[in-house]
Amino acid sequence: MNTVYVNNVRINNSAYTPIRRTKIVATLGPASDREGELERMLRAGVDVVRLNFSHGTAAEHRSRLQQVRDIAQRIGKSVAALADLQGPKIRIARFKDGEVELEEGQPFVIDMELDSDAGDATRVGCDYKPLADDLSMGDRLLLDDGRLVLDVDAVKGCEVHTRVVVGGTLSNNKGINKLGGGLSAPALTDKDKEDVQTALDIGVDYMAVSFPRSAADIEQARRLLGEKGREIGLVAKIERAEAVADDDTLDGIIRASDAVMVARGDLGVEIGDSQLIGVQKRIIKHARSLNRAVITATQMMESMIESSLPTRAEVFDVANAVLDGTDAVMLSAETAIGDFPVDTVKAMDRVCLGAERERSAQESGHRIHQGFTRSDETVALSAMYAANHLQGVAAIACMTSSGYTALMASRIHSGLPIVGLAHSAVAQRRMALYRGVVSLAFDTSHMAASALHDNALALLVEEGLAHVGDHVIVTRGDHRNAHGGTNTLTILSVTADHRRGA
Repeated sequence: MNTVYVNNVRINNSAYTPIRRTKIVATLGPASDREGELERMLRAGVDVVRLNFSHGTAAEHRSRLQQVRDIAQRIGKSVAALADLQGPKIRIARFKDGEVELEEGQPFVIDMELDSDAGDATRVGCDYKPLADDLSMGDRLLLDDGRLVLDVDAVKGCEVHTRVVVGGTLSNNKGINKLGGGLSAPALTDKDKEDVQTALDIGVDYMAVSFPRSAADIEQARRLLGEKGREIGLVAKIERAEAVADDDTLDGIIRASDAVMVARGDLGVEIGDSQLIGVQKRIIKHARSLNRAVITATQMMESMIESSLPTRAEVFDVANAVLDGTDAVMLSAETAIGDFPVDTVKAMDRVCLGAERERSAQESGHRIHQGFTRSDETVALSAMYAANHLQGVAAIACMTSSGYTALMASRIHSGLPIVGLAHSAVAQRRMALYRGVVSLAFDTSHMAASALHDNALALLVEEGLAHVGDHVIVTRGDHRNAHGGTNTLTILSVTADHRRGA
């Protein structure tokens, strides 16, 4: 069999099937509840399932996650679960007739004391009573994800008097954003605090905090998780203008989190669409440089809610996020309520693979001119640079207790799989979010030290990640299953003896 290497990736007889490096997050909902649909989604490529706590009951979330766990075990795949807290979504109240038409130039009042069902074409109530305290003349409000625009003329007690700049149909319970940010609603509401307990009880792997303004909001969420939730990764949803106002604030939020999400819906409304693409690239770059995972989200394949094919614009959007280095791309309504959830996952898979073939997606200068302060970080990044420059390397295998070594290695662009070998099922699922990482069960507790390398190579051969004649770079620590103990890098050759049963 002829063997060639392209960017150090092994290809046999042009039949090599590349492993998708960018992970896919899919939101669960009524669409995924259809008979057999969830299993087809996981088989099609979903790596992380999102439980949207803005909708559904605790019982529904528990049932869906249990189905995910059962299916994942049956098909032999590590799938992470992300609980997404609703956060302080500020909304108008309701209209007597369900909706109204607002005309450009007309006055319109948001009245904090109006009955919640008494709205009409002149005024409407609001579920966030301190709104009037956060506004002043000249502020601009964006309703329904920016579809309607109001300018504040005056604040009179509990009434916010506005003039319509962009009109249209306004219906019940639509969201309110302030252009430029500045609304004082806390990141964690009473509902969120209840949902944190649900997330703990059902055993999620990640929890997303909505609308954090600073690192303090993430630290508060970590305190709420407590000792019981010490293994749950916190994801900061970057969707407030304040969070990206300066690099110090953004980096503080990133450092306080285990991952971040570029939540482009509310963020785009608050900072304006013209700034969004640049800010997206900045968030991804900062997250990677600070050794945190990053998810790009919102309307990535929105048209596939009703169509079996994505638009060209959506294809480019997903591909650009991949080329920027995002760890994961997220599907929301497409898989939660859409008509084609499996087709959408397959389309996302194809686009990610296509973008990853580009040379820029496999080359990296990550921290090449910076020093390191930790031995595990030094070993992880050294392994990646060695793998990208030594011909014939098939994979990097990281023996890890928490998955952190694999995360650090994944910060470097490469075409090679990073294999996270962990004895902990929690660590295996956590690694399902990391770009380029394949997580496998590998319990070293009963292995002799002399057998570790041979057993690791045999597992990679069994999984089709390495073949006889390949090199594999292995990282490990002197003390097995110890967090932060990685201090050894070894280059090994795969021989016929590593084929199980040989």
